[in-house]
Order: sequence, then C-alpha cells, then structure tokens
Amino acid sequence: MRLFSKNPFDLPLSTSRGVKPFFLLWSTILLATGGLLATVAVLQYRWTNEASDAEVLRIGAELESLMMKWHSDLYVEFSAICTAVQVGPDSGARDTWNDYLERYVEWNYALPRQSIPYVYRNPDLVGEIYIWETGRQGQPILFLLNLDKRKIEASSVPPNLVSLLPRLEANSANLPMAMNAWQRHNSSTDQLNQSGLTSTSDSAGSNPIAGWQFDERAPAIVRPIFHRDPGKPLSIEHPVDWIVITMDMNVLEKRVLPMLSARYFGGLDGLDYKVRVIASEPTTRMIYASDPGDQGLGAADSTMSIFGPLPSGQQDWFSQNIRNRNSLRNSQWQSSIGNIWFPVFEYGSQPDSWMLELRHRSGPLQAVIDGVRQKNLMISAFLFLLLAVNITVLTVAGFRAQKFARLQMDFVASVSHELRTPLAGIFSAGENIRDGVVTGRSGLNHYGSLIISQCRQLIKHVDRVMLFASMRSGKDRYYIRPLEVSEILRNVRNDTAALVSEESFIVEEHVEAVVSRVMGDLDAVRGCLENLITNAVKYRRSGRVIRISATREWVSNKGNQVAISVEDHGVGLKSSELEHIFEPFYRCPEAIALQIRGTGLGLCLAKHLAESMGGSLSVISEFGVGSIFTLHLPMPTEAESESSTTSSLINAGEGR
Repeated sequence: MRLFSKNPFDLPLSTSRGVKPFFLLWSTILLATGGLLATVAVLQYRWTNEASDAEVLRIGAELESLMMKWHSDLYVEFSAICTAVQVGPDSGARDTWNDYLERYVEWNYALPRQSIPYVYRNPDLVGEIYIWETGRQGQPILFLLNLDKRKIEASSVPPNLVSLLPRLEANSANLPMAMNAWQRHNSSTDQLNQSGLTSTSDSAGSNPIAGWQFDERAPAIVRPIFHRDPGKPLSIEHPVDWIVITMDMNVLEKRVLPMLSARYFGGLDGLDYKVRVIASEPTTRMIYASDPGDQGLGAADSTMSIFGPLPSGQQDWFSQNIRNRNSLRNSQWQSSIGNIWFPVFEYGSQPDSWMLELRHRSGPLQAVIDGVRQKNLMISAFLFLLLAVNITVLTVAGFRAQKFARLQMDFVASVSHELRTPLAGIFSAGENIRDGVVTGRSGLNHYGSLIISQCRQLIKHVDRVMLFASMRSGKDRYYIRPLEVSEILRNVRNDTAALVSEESFIVEEHVEAVVSRVMGDLDAVRGCLENLITNAVKYRRSGRVIRISATREWVSNKGNQVAISVEDHGVGLKSSELEHIFEPFYRCPEAIALQIRGTGLGLCLAKHLAESMGGSLSVISEFGVGSIFTLHLPMPTEAESESSTTSSLINAGEGR
C-alpha cells in the first residue's frame, strides 16, 4: 500500500538561489551610484564657481562698457569746445586773436538751424575764454574774449588760474616745450610712456583736438598758439602764447554729469547706481554726486580714472591685477583707466585725477554676486540632496523589493509543500482504490474519510490564499453583527477538534460572566481564532495546554471591548521579531530552523480580519516561554443588541 509517492507537485524547499547574485549586482550598482554622486557633486561645485566667475566677468564687462560710453560722451562735451575754437594743426600761425573771438561769438549765438547738421554744440559749458600772451617781451598779459561786448580786453588773473598761468609762462619758450608743459618735473619719457601717456609734440596732422591739454584744478583746457610779431617769420622755436578755456562747473555739475549718469546708469525707477565724480587732489573735492545726501559711497563697486593714471595707491593694485588675469576672483574690472583724451597737467610727484565711482543701490556689487553664488550653491546642494535622497529611496526600495521577492518565493515554496501533502494523500488513496488494494466497506470508508480530510485541508489552504488576494485587492466584505461569545468558542472548538485531538492538546476556556456578546463577522472571528490555535499547536515546545480566555476591557476613545486571548507554551518570540510577525510571508528563524511548515500568511490574515471588524490583534511573547495573542473586538451597544434581537424574531417568524 502506497500512502505517498513521487508526484509532479514536488518542489524544492528553497527557491532563493538567485538572492546572492542579485545582492552582489545591487551592491555594485550602489557603489557605482555613490561614485557617480561624488563626481556629480564635484562637477556641480566647479560649475557653480565657473558660472559665478562668468557672471562676475559679464557684470564687469557690462559695467566697464557703460563707463567707457559715459567717458566717451564726456569727451564729446570737451572736444566740441576744442573743435569750435578751431585752432588748426599749424597752432594758429595764420590766426589772430580776433579770429578766435569771432568763432566764439558765432558758435555761441548760432541758432540750431544755422549750425552744421549733426554737429554737437554745448556753449553753456564754457565759462570764459582767455588768451595768455607770454610770447612778447615784457610782462605777460591776460586777455579775455568778452562775449557780451564782443571784444578782447585785458583781464586780471582769476583765482582758478593762479596755479596754471605761471606753469604756462614757464613753458612758452617754444612749441615743443609748450606741448610737454603737462609733464611732471623730473619725469622721463619712458616713465610717461609706461603710464600710458604719449607726447603730443606733433599735432597729428589735421586733428583739431591735437595739442590741447587739460588742467583738472581749474578746470580748463589749454593749447599753445603762435605769437605773431609782424614782419617776423614763424618757426618751431618761436615763443608761443596760450588759449585758455575754463569750464562752467555749475553746468557740468547740474546738467552734463546728471544727464550722462541717467543715460548710462539709469533704469525705469531712476539710477541703478550711485554715481560720484571726485577730484583726487591733495584734498578730495566733490565735483558731482547723484545722491548729495549720502555721506559718501563707501567701498565703490567700480572706479575709473577719467583723465589719466590712477592715484598712487591704486596703481599698484591695478598692476597686480593686470599681471594676475587668470584669477577671476580678483575682480580687476573694479578699477580701470579711461582712454586719455588730453595730456593732464601734473603739479606734484603724484598724479591728480578725476575719478568716476559707482556703487549699486542694492549694496556692494561684489556682495550681490557672492550672494548669487551662495544661492546657486544652495540650490545645487538642495538638488544634489534630492538626488541623493531619491537614490537612497530607490536603494531602500530595491532592497525591500528584493526582500519581498525572497519572501514571495519562500511563500510559493511553502504553499507548494502545504498543498503537496493533501494532494499526495489523495493521489495515493486513489491509486490504492484503483489497484484493488482496498477491499470491503470498512476500507472504503477509511479511504473516503482520508480523501475528505485531505480535501478539506486543501480547501483551507486555497481559501487562505484567496483571502490574502482579496485583502490585497481590498474587495473583501464582512457582515458585522452582535455575536454570542459562547457560540464563537463552540464553533472554534469543533473546527479544531481533530487537530487538537491528534496532537494530544488540552484546551482550557475561561469566560467572564459579564462577557456575552461581541461585534464581528462570525466567519472572520472563527478564522482568526482558529489560526491562533493552529499556531499554538504547531509551535509547541513543552506543554500541551492551550488556554482561551474572554474578558472585558475598557479602551479610551473606543469604550468597552472584549479581549479573547489564546495562550500557549510554545517556542515564543524574540523582541526583535515582534514588529515583523504580522508582515505577509514573514517566518521567524526558529520556525525555519525547526522545519515547521507554514506559509507566513496566518498572522497577517488574522490581523487584517481583526482590523476589518473594527478590532485589533496584539501579542505578548517571551522567547522560550510562550506567547499570548489577544483578539480585541468591540462590545455591542444596547441599541445594537436590541436591533439584532428584533431582526432575529422577524426572521424566525418569516421562517415559520
């Protein structure tokens, strides 16, 4: 007689051979991802620095371009005066003083329609025009070109020309000396050329601006002109006189400089920058300020020497930055020298200069740039953090998926073994009946009972899997109504009687007198308690007593509940396992080591059933001692109990 045989349902106990290669592959991917993240972080940091440096260069180039345009338009204001006076390349060899007066009067009083088209006129910027006659023998004479009287008349020396006229007189011996009157004493030509200044001893052909020189202290523009002595031929060694044109500082400060500032440094809401023009003489003198109420700009974002070299303190800084152009963080654009229009008179060992200073209204521009850089770094760090978090989540999800896949494979193996036992019994019984091994009515009854028992066990396993599937899909439904506790326990005893008797277990019951009814679904409550009793039998250790008790308990926010406990003396659970035992497919290591059959779904389904009925399932366990699983269900209210009684009476009447 064959009770078991080899059959197509046999499967290996372990189906997790691919776990280790999967783990190695995932670890390799994780290491590669970590290296990639580090590379991305370094590249992101370098990109942010390069982007910030590029922004510095862009802002610097834009600001320097605006300053150069401002500088160029200011040059137009000054050069228009020089062009109007029309001192030719021959340094006035063919002109008389009256010629200059006539040009001045015509230029000043000409109507716009009478002017040459597209020729810029700015006569208001001119203060006075003088001729400093030093070429004749005797005392030098200062002549004023009187615009109102349209005549030339002698004039006293005004205060703003006190320093300039002696310098001009000392350099009037001949034209080459006069052309270099702007040079500092004891300055060599090489030193001047290194400063970016070139001699204007030649008048550059027909250029009407050539030969003009600028005095920042007056301020005034001057040019040597030949002194004409009747009957004497002119030569380059002939003494010269000077034409001196002073500037109206009120017009320069109130009209010209504000107009240029608004043109190049303005926006829709006014000036974007605070603008100052100062004269860096031994005592700093304010020429123009866009915000007169401010007590200075503080540290300027950018400065420009308008007429010549930088002051001595900034020359060293500028030269160092020029030599260090590879370092973008030095911000060499913050200080620059404008194109030199006119040679500038220098009175001392250090050059004087008019300085254009700018500062952004929102604060120091470098601080704004650094703030943008920090913002970019923070955004990059945040994005990198998000990327790292995403990779971490994916890693954890990958390991969880790996773990879940391993549990599912173990579940398939466990279910296969659980199904194999009843199927093998049914298969063997069928073979014995077919081969005539079984004879007589008693034998047929025995094998019939065996087949029925194995089929019930098979149906129970299939129902458990289907219940898990419905739980995962959310399609399970329960009929919640008041149930008699005694009826529940009686049904559970009947359902587990065969298992308890076969394993020689004793079931003890203790129900408090105040406990009579609970709210729940009968099949769900039975299934939950049967699972707990089955586990108590499967995981036995020493004792063979199962204690079932039902007590009333009070739970805050939930009211009265019934606690139905199943206490065993099995292997127990470690504290680290308590948080996992209700997870699907989980089986404790001790059960696997002891080769105890199971699918890992029983407690997961029991917990789901309890919660679906508005209750809960808890556990208290000590490893090596045993466990107490407690099903907590709500007690019915008086209204629910009365409704259930009425419904039963109605149904009974309809049955009759």
